[in-house]
Amino acid sequence: MSDVKKFLYLNRRAPYGTIYALESLEVVLIGAAFEQDVSLAFVDDGVFQLTKGQNTDGIGMKNFSPTFRALGDYDVQKLFVERESLEERGLSEDDLIEVVYEDEDDDWEEKPAIRVISRAEMADVMADADVVLSF
Repeated sequence: MSDVKKFLYLNRRAPYGTIYALESLEVVLIGAAFEQDVSLAFVDDGVFQLTKGQNTDGIGMKNFSPTFRALGDYDVQKLFVERESLEERGLSEDDLIEVVYEDEDDDWEEKPAIRVISRAEMADVMADADVVLSF
């Protein structure tokens, strides 16, 4: 019997204005450090957390979006973005930052960690998780 649980961190809020997005990222890093099966999902305004060119100068907060690029170093390889949430906000996959991980089974080739999936597929991802934490 394995002690590894599938944790899905569901990000629903915009990256700034509340502490939820940053707290989610910190909890993800902690879970990954304890070698749990960690995935992130981005729906609703949460998709803005992964957009390119974030500039926080005007709001006086630190831009933490570059931290997502470090997730591969923590063996976090599954970031799911809901296609409908992107489209409803006038965004596309091209608007997202690049997050990669090194696949040790494929001669350490870099592979994309972000997968844009449909709302129905997102429901399946959520159902497959042992634990879903919403931020």
